[in-house]
Amino acid sequence: MAPKIGYLLPTRERIMEGRPETGPLLDLASRAQALGFDSVWVGDSLTARPRHDPLTLLAGVAGRTPGIIIGTAVLLPMLRNPVILAHQVATLDQLAEGRLILGVGFAADRPNIRAEFAAAGVPFEHRIGRMLEGLRLCKALWSGQPVDWDGRWQTTQAVVAPTPHRPGGPPLWIGGNMQGSLDRAGKYFDGWFPIAPSAADFAAGLAHVRNVAREHGRDPGSVSGAMYLTVSLDDDAAKAEERLNSFLERYYSQPAAILRRRQACYAGPVAGLAGWLDSYAESGAGHLVLRFAGEHERHLAVVSKLRHA
Repeated sequence: MAPKIGYLLPTRERIMEGRPETGPLLDLASRAQALGFDSVWVGDSLTARPRHDPLTLLAGVAGRTPGIIIGTAVLLPMLRNPVILAHQVATLDQLAEGRLILGVGFAADRPNIRAEFAAAGVPFEHRIGRMLEGLRLCKALWSGQPVDWDGRWQTTQAVVAPTPHRPGGPPLWIGGNMQGSLDRAGKYFDGWFPIAPSAADFAAGLAHVRNVAREHGRDPGSVSGAMYLTVSLDDDAAKAEERLNSFLERYYSQPAAILRRRQACYAGPVAGLAGWLDSYAESGAGHLVLRFAGEHERHLAVVSKLRHA
């Protein structure tokens, strides 16, 4: 079965360009849907890489693109109170009529990200435990039953309404490539959604995730495999490479060579893209989320033609 193809809205890029208007972003989401993309995604950051709030923006996307999957790539749930997050996500899933996927991440250890956590009043060193407990509390609240909770947060007979459109809440996908991340994906999550591996590494990682799921009494086939991929297309391969490297360095303020060792990227002619994407599909990825290095209208059109060729 061909993988679903998703499109990441350029929220961070538009802030960097001094173009924060949301109308053009919603237009891009509508364009992606019209061209046959299966999903639209939004990233997250408070102060490290400022951009639009993902849950608020996705509410607008849900209204503009009925029927399409929407998702976060990825949300940092530990920066938010989980009771408030459960309420926001449930409402968004109602707006989307069950089309929401909540991609979440642990956050990389970088000075600007540590500063972001400090600004939100969240201890960076405790982010993993905080995220896992917070998501457990969200899922308890999404049941619609009164919740008593005695942990980092305390609730007594707390009820959140509405509950999500999808019973039990949206699927939770998590990234990360370290051994511990793969183990947690297999134990607790509905999908593994990394940014870094090659196709071969992805296949090995997904097999490990599903083995862990099986060992913990879960159906391994219920754990989805997805990839976050950055793409720069040009018939001139050198221009594609230059555009990709420039994009990454502006976005992250780090050398492109370092970043490309951490992230799966394609730069080159469209003729080579199909095989590159197919390699991930053959490795078990059922959903490929594409981030374009600029020229979004052109990239959307080119990828759409490639899919329907």
